[in-house]
Amino acid sequence: MTDDVTAAETGLPDEPDAATGSELPLSERVEAILFIVDEPIGLVALAAAVGAPVPAVRQTVESLVEDYDGRGAGPRRGFELREVGGGWRLYVREDLDPVVAEFVGGQAPARLSQAALETLAVIAYKQPVTRSQVASIRAVNVDSVVRTLLARGLITELFADSETGAINYGTTDALLQHLGINSLDELPPISPLLDDGADGFDEGTVR
Repeated sequence: MTDDVTAAETGLPDEPDAATGSELPLSERVEAILFIVDEPIGLVALAAAVGAPVPAVRQTVESLVEDYDGRGAGPRRGFELREVGGGWRLYVREDLDPVVAEFVGGQAPARLSQAALETLAVIAYKQPVTRSQVASIRAVNVDSVVRTLLARGLITELFADSETGAINYGTTDALLQHLGINSLDELPPISPLLDDGADGFDEGTVR
């Protein structure tokens, strides 16, 4: 019987992988991924992203939660690591929402880019809709545009899918105010605005 133990049996990678930065502290690698994801990420996907065993990643996540909540050596952070729909994601603490809202509201208004307007239109007509669904319709990556629309207060996170954890987005009352309408029912029919005047978003892409 051999003394060799496979990586699958130990749950560890065969060798450190420089491509995944596995020579860096696990907590830093996990934080880096959590910082950039737009939707909750499960432990298995997070472990694969950082090249570490799931149990180690789970322990790291639990430690980060305690650290951000001020239960460690440092003070409480202005953000928290929250489990939503079977995944993990960083969120601004709810009691700090007024601070963020005041900052965003005090920024000089700027015109939305064409990409932002198109993404906003898709969300307005298809809501509730996930970021991946919007990206599929527009046939482009919409991560940064969605962040911009969230920061402007034009869209909001409605709920997380119970199975996938994907965030569903919808428009806010602020958008209605900007458009000068009372409800989404007052939006014009989308079909006449498309090239053939017949197909909706499900039949074609908006680019």
